[in-house]
Amino acid sequence: MSIITLTTDYGLKDHFVGAMKGTILSQLPDVSIVDISHSIDPFNTFEASYIINAAYSRFPKGTVHLIGVDVERNKENQHVALQWNDHFFIAADNGILSLLVQKSSPQQLVQVNIHDRFLSDTSDMEVLINVACLLAKGGKLNVIGKEINSLKVVSELRPIVAPDLKSIKGFVIYIDHFGNIVTNITKQLFIEIGRERPYEIVLNEKVKQNKKGTLKTICSRYSAIGNESEYELKNYEGEKLALFNEAGLLEIAIFRSNPDRVGSAKTLLGLDYRDAITIQFL
Repeated sequence: MSIITLTTDYGLKDHFVGAMKGTILSQLPDVSIVDISHSIDPFNTFEASYIINAAYSRFPKGTVHLIGVDVERNKENQHVALQWNDHFFIAADNGILSLLVQKSSPQQLVQVNIHDRFLSDTSDMEVLINVACLLAKGGKLNVIGKEINSLKVVSELRPIVAPDLKSIKGFVIYIDHFGNIVTNITKQLFIEIGRERPYEIVLNEKVKQNKKGTLKTICSRYSAIGNESEYELKNYEGEKLALFNEAGLLEIAIFRSNPDRVGSAKTLLGLDYRDAITIQFL
């Protein structure tokens, strides 16, 4: 059975997601449609890339991933489709896919050029849905586009390594349902630059919090915050911690904190999207 996943910033209040699924099912009645997320912040390409990167590998090879974030086709953002790690991805060339595949090159990359096959009032998303259905049927990338060599490169919000290798400056790229802060500092970068040196994580450069705004340990998992103590885990509820999440990115969290009642890493530490977090090596 063919699988098409959907990741959009459409939300669930309006008809858009339902209409997308109806259009897909009209072409592929037996296809399996899986929602990854429809709660991406509007036009937030960094968040969309993070979400799809964290989820895509859990699906069977050959899955088609349709990304509906900032999909309007214009002179700066063309529509592209690629095969990478034996999965197919379809999106606008707005940085989402270049962030996704920055560690390794796609197997094949095309700029979609079949727009003239549709009526003039066909929306950009409808074109991409048709591309997804064609690929889900077993179609080839070179049938829906011309091969290109590169994607649009996004230079902002990339981790910055100090020339003296004494620090890594990263940025908040996502805030999850629990209010946990996800940065773009990878575990691999931390290991390469840190070289097992002691370190201090400065959590908020905007507000001088002294020791309250720093961490000196990265946990292996959430509950590891109390592993080396005689105290019960409940005594650590509300404590801040750092760990590398399943996507291999540095995450800052509040242990067992309820965002609706007592706050979260976002609210208690004053952190938000695009804020800087620095690891200083001592």
